[in-house]
Amino acid sequence: MAVADDCKLKFLELKAKRNYRFIVFKIDNQEVVVEKLGSPEETYEDFTASLPPNECRYAVFDFDFITNENIQKSKIFFIAWSPDTSRRELDGIQVELQATDPSEMSFDIIKSRAM
Repeated sequence: MAVADDCKLKFLELKAKRNYRFIVFKIDNQEVVVEKLGSPEETYEDFTASLPPNECRYAVFDFDFITNENIQKSKIFFIAWSPDTSRRELDGIQVELQATDPSEMSFDIIKSRAM
């Protein structure tokens, strides 16, 4: 799966320049492309409203918050949007597991999720 150069560029702008509150990506003709850019003034509600109810998307969201110590911070979230109502090519999957390294999909974890 190819990723359009624009995806990387817009993400770097969000990360470094904070030009966007969020970016929604979609797959179009076997390539990940930018579907929507949220301006810095947009809210989390604006972001969630931009996700289609019946189709999958990838997104990044720049979340601003204040810590318990009263320090302003932000964290960039990666979100894989996959609503239950979306069309599934692999109908019949019973458990979904996301892993970022082998320990998160160890045999014990697979077994515990199956029980």
